[in-house]
Amino acid sequence: MTISFKDKVAIVTGAGGGLGRAHALLLAKLGAKVVINDLGGTLDGTGGNSQAAEKVVAEIVAAGGTAIANGASVSDDAGVAHLVKQTMDAYGRIDVLIANAGILRDKSFGKMELKDFTAVVDVHLLGTVKPCKAVWEIMKAQGYGRIVVTTSSTGLYGNFGQTNYGAAKASLIGFMNSLKLEGAKDNIKVNAICPVAATRMTEALMPPAVLEMLKPEFVSPAVAYLASEDAPTGMIMTAAAGVFAAAQMVETDGINLGTGASADDVAAHFSQIADWSTAKHYGQGGEQSAKFLARTQEKPLLG
Repeated sequence: MTISFKDKVAIVTGAGGGLGRAHALLLAKLGAKVVINDLGGTLDGTGGNSQAAEKVVAEIVAAGGTAIANGASVSDDAGVAHLVKQTMDAYGRIDVLIANAGILRDKSFGKMELKDFTAVVDVHLLGTVKPCKAVWEIMKAQGYGRIVVTTSSTGLYGNFGQTNYGAAKASLIGFMNSLKLEGAKDNIKVNAICPVAATRMTEALMPPAVLEMLKPEFVSPAVAYLASEDAPTGMIMTAAAGVFAAAQMVETDGINLGTGASADDVAAHFSQIADWSTAKHYGQGGEQSAKFLARTQEKPLLG
């Protein structure tokens, strides 16, 4: 199988540097017409200019590709509307959305101001939801769409000092899990990338030798696959340094203690409740509900 984006149009948010730039360069190399969206702000989301986006466009054009720049904030309604209008005016369709834009405002929860929590959620969550909403009807009308959201190990597993970032990144998995179901009938596939890469967000946290191993471009093949015609849907792919893996939320089979169970009963049987050898992944919430209803037909352990 040879992955190609010939005749496809892709929007990549936060593409002025780091992961977004790497994703955009690869998509362009594989034939896509790419819209480079980047506010051009600082790491905490303040300020902004279009120089970073225009520089990436110049790189793509110099390599023989096709690209245009857009400087809108993904959390601004009018800016997102302009991003989509500019893309449609230029290319007439939108096949791929890579929602990559993000900011950091790290601080322990006790010291964090709520405005810093809200700002991070606005960019990561709403800055993904708003572009998705803006392209949704276009993709439905086309009968084709590929969306890749960007989660994080902090969202999946946690990290000290990043409650705002972790909450935002975990919420994108819930968003993806429902959106994949709604898009299925219209051939819209929705996946998540969970990258580890040397970017502005991580460069101060790692030694130079590790940063060299974690170049953003080593993650981009996973993104290109998740955005391709034959992509899966509802997948979380983790990627770093040429290593690729998949992640998912799982649940144990559990035990039926009966409706008369007490808190002490739950505590006494917790090792069985949390027996991960029985764990499985559910494709949608209704499957979990069906599991509980089926288990109620068994004789309770304490009955």
